[in-house]
Amino acid sequence: MTERSRCGMIVIPEPFTKRMHELYGKQGEAWAEALPDLITDCADRFGISPEAPFSNLSYNYVLRAKSGNGKPAVLKLSFMKEELSKEVSILRAYEGRGAIRVLEADEDWGIALLEGADPGTPLSAIEDDAKATNIFCEVFQRLQLPAPAGSRYPSMKQHFAAIERYRERFDDGNAAAPLPESWVENAEECLVYLINTTEENYLLHGDLHHDNILRQGEEQWVVIDPKGIIGDVHFDTVQYLLNYMDRGGDCEQALRGRIAIMAGRLGLDPRRIAMWGVVRGVLEACWTIEDGGTDWHRGIQLTELFAQCLD
Repeated sequence: MTERSRCGMIVIPEPFTKRMHELYGKQGEAWAEALPDLITDCADRFGISPEAPFSNLSYNYVLRAKSGNGKPAVLKLSFMKEELSKEVSILRAYEGRGAIRVLEADEDWGIALLEGADPGTPLSAIEDDAKATNIFCEVFQRLQLPAPAGSRYPSMKQHFAAIERYRERFDDGNAAAPLPESWVENAEECLVYLINTTEENYLLHGDLHHDNILRQGEEQWVVIDPKGIIGDVHFDTVQYLLNYMDRGGDCEQALRGRIAIMAGRLGLDPRRIAMWGVVRGVLEACWTIEDGGTDWHRGIQLTELFAQCLD
């Protein structure tokens, strides 16, 4: 937790500095150590009062703040400046559609000052799965935005590039290939089909799950942390479907129930949703292998689960 010493200096938690070193080496560590001065500069520049950081810090340093009028704000600082710049551009593109507002941003500094969600309760707090899924559908519907011309966001093919890299690493017949060949082939075929049959490309959130949808006021819900992908609108349902899968019954029952609600409320094709889930499961398995992990079975289990919804 960020603290202030008696002389008013901001202290960055040691685990975060260590993580930045692990991710980005000495440059990442130096950036983390320089954060107190950067936060102080932001406070002066934007007229905000920094408060405590969020507890789930990962790739960015994110802390609560109060703006000059006393309203809640969020200050986000990133070593990966280009990634934060992309997030800001997506939030601005979604403005008026149910995304958190960008109050200030500076690409050179790698900072963004965002509107704070109040009370900020995540959608995951609603344990009634049908109710939560219906709220998701309302949020999803507001976000629909055709892909802007000349977009810098990755295509669906680029997003799934880890499957191609897996193929290059474990070419056909390689006995060391860990993943079941039939599922990799199936995912590749589904991916080609889905991309080729996409009628219109949209600017997708890319990470639209329960904890990136927050309550704003009594009834409104807003989204945070978009990743930005250009592609088939059906794909943006999948990240939600991957989370809290055991709610409302067993995983298959919950998954089928969610897909049915989405198809009915949003007019989406349930088979396309399930096919994207099949490909996404294999992608997760490929990511696990790239990261040096051995628990790729979870990704294949997800693939198998979505495949059952194709019946």
